[in-house]
This record gives sequence, C-alpha cells and structure tokens, in this order.
Amino acid sequence: MQIELNGDQMQVAEGLTLSGLITQMGLTGKRIAIELNLEIIPRSQHETTLLQESDKVEIVHAIGGG
Repeated sequence: MQIELNGDQMQVAEGLTLSGLITQMGLTGKRIAIELNLEIIPRSQHETTLLQESDKVEIVHAIGGG
C-alpha cells in the first residue's frame, strides 16, 4: 500500500503499525514525534495504530543542543 512519509511516497506492507514503520526506518529508541494525518500520535499508541492507504505520516527527530 502507498503512504506519504515526510512528503515522499513510500510503499509499505498492509497491516503495518506505526511501531513497525519506526523499526523499518531504523528509528527504534530514537527521540521522535509522529504526526499521522495532521494528528500527533502518542508513543503509547504506536504499537496499535495501523497505517492505511494514502496516510500522511510526518516523523520528526528531537535534536538536543545548547
């Protein structure tokens, strides 16, 4: 199925969760925030949130500094 990830089209497997997408992207354990169709999805819901055809996903990395 096709989703939009950070503005780019991406082919992903049916039934993929946000948690699965994070793993697939190599972002496990990173400080990130995920927006799905203009709504921030809490980390507690990543495991149970299924992606659907044409979903728009934005992943933002937290960057520390000073």
